[in-house]
Amino acid sequence: MTDQMTGESIRIAMWSGPRNISTAMMRSFENRADTIVVDEPFYAVYLKETGLDHPGRDLILKEQPTSWQAVVDDLLAPLPAGRSIFYQKHMCHHMLPSIGLDWTKGFRNAFLVRDPRHMLASYIKSRPDVTLKDLGLERQLELFHMVADRIGKAPPVIDSADVQAEPKGALMRLCEALDIPFDAAMLSWPKGPRDSDGVWAPWWYAGVERSTGFAGRNDASREAEFEKLDDSLKRIADAAMPIYEEMGRYRI
Repeated sequence: MTDQMTGESIRIAMWSGPRNISTAMMRSFENRADTIVVDEPFYAVYLKETGLDHPGRDLILKEQPTSWQAVVDDLLAPLPAGRSIFYQKHMCHHMLPSIGLDWTKGFRNAFLVRDPRHMLASYIKSRPDVTLKDLGLERQLELFHMVADRIGKAPPVIDSADVQAEPKGALMRLCEALDIPFDAAMLSWPKGPRDSDGVWAPWWYAGVERSTGFAGRNDASREAEFEKLDDSLKRIADAAMPIYEEMGRYRI
């Protein structure tokens, strides 16, 4: 499918934070016959500019471009024959102020959110050192307002809890908001790793590699995990919650 007005391929930027079913959502779109995907293409740029020590840092810096302009060139490159949708999984905290954003103007931008308490409880299992910026919610809200100001309305916001509770209904609403047809193939996928997965997959993707579809909601378990966290970590979630609630006002 191409944009009927321009005849060009459809490029979707899904803006998310970590531990937010973002990889499962990428799996869902990749299971469409008309779609290709990319996994966190600005990760190496982010690591190089910040100097942060993330799991797999050296491998990420080796495997991905470290120039944001080079990444953008890839994101705007022609799609393979037979594919008309390019789904891009982006982490909001990767989008440093030095990274230009003009390339997003022709994209269909959407925002994936999750209760920050649940994000945090999951995040620390792979990387115990965490700050509010690591969750990306502040940057996500900035990007949301940037897109809303540009298009004159709120772009679609989808909550991971809604996807887990009712995958078909949530994905149908998302596809409608993105002006693409819903495809039932998005509801399940083969188990295992994918060539499209980032090289950081061994540290983060064990759960999604075992999956064949969206897991059901397990809020009680996540909240129990959150209650066990140190007060310093709980304060991060407290600071993030108003941002999550503001974004939630625009949930589709």
